[in-house]
Amino acid sequence: METPKSGPATRPTTKARGDAGEDRALAHLLAAGLRLVSRNYRTPGRGGGEIDLIMREPDGTLVFVEVRQRASGSHGGAGASISHLKQRRIVFAARHYLMRLGQEPPCRFDAVLLQAGQVQWLRAAFDAG
Repeated sequence: METPKSGPATRPTTKARGDAGEDRALAHLLAAGLRLVSRNYRTPGRGGGEIDLIMREPDGTLVFVEVRQRASGSHGGAGASISHLKQRRIVFAARHYLMRLGQEPPCRFDAVLLQAGQVQWLRAAFDAG
């Protein structure tokens, strides 16, 4: 019988950590009564945007959610990483998504911040303006 070879410990990839963070944020929002509509919605072409989670509130409000994860609060933490450019790309993707719908429902842009083992949900974290 062969013994397994030992080697350096493998670390999760950035994508795996990001997916795990999105899973955690999704579980938090589902527990709060929101329903998942779409995950990782991307606009076609270069320079577009991506929306991590599109959720629906029980009252029908469509919620575009940006999930940000940081190991520590240095450099402003998870919330500070949602730059003005990032917000513009999310808004662009949201407008693209809404064009596919026949009628535009009430909408808002939320953020779920994962930092130091905590989950913080910021409703109406930014607007489309």
